[in-house]
Amino acid sequence: MDISYKISAWNRNRKWKIFTTLFRIDENVKILDIGYQSIEYRDIDNYLEKHYPYPEKITALGIEEPTNLMKKYPKIKTIRYDGITFPFENKEFDIGWSNAVLEHVGDRNTQIHFLKEINRVCKSFFITTPNKFFPVEIHTKIPLLHFLLPERWFDIIIKLIGKSWATGNYMRLCSKKELKKMLAEAGITGYKIIENKLFLFTIDFVIYKI
Repeated sequence: MDISYKISAWNRNRKWKIFTTLFRIDENVKILDIGYQSIEYRDIDNYLEKHYPYPEKITALGIEEPTNLMKKYPKIKTIRYDGITFPFENKEFDIGWSNAVLEHVGDRNTQIHFLKEINRVCKSFFITTPNKFFPVEIHTKIPLLHFLLPERWFDIIIKLIGKSWATGNYMRLCSKKELKKMLAEAGITGYKIIENKLFLFTIDFVIYKI
């Protein structure tokens, strides 16, 4: 088991503890999981589905074919959508959960729309996303270059080392300042941001609204 996996598992468990401290969880709370993984590559994938005590209250929303997810978690309602507009009514859910998805939805405008949709369909939310200025880019495991170089040069380098899967629209990382700007443009107020630390550096952010 490599060190990056151990850190990721530890950090996801930490975020889960934060979530369960902040939010009321019982059999009456409807929760929307925004951004499921149909195929699980690690046992920490689909963390909510594995740990939420009332799976029948989870609706999982994503852009992938959900066949595998439905087989593994038959009590969960699973919906595939176009990646743009959430197919739900305003404030249909009590809580919106989105763990490490915001950075993968597209460009800045798409990220703002994503935040608007979460705020529209959920009464409260719990969103996490990596910090752009953490010294190591957590997807590629490459230090420093992700914020020192222009995006096109970073893409060239990671292609050369065999990580072309992380180029283009695969990710758009944000700083805390940028997150605040996007939240404001999405018309979201009354939220708070927690900075999760690793070795004195902020590894990711938890944005929540109760």
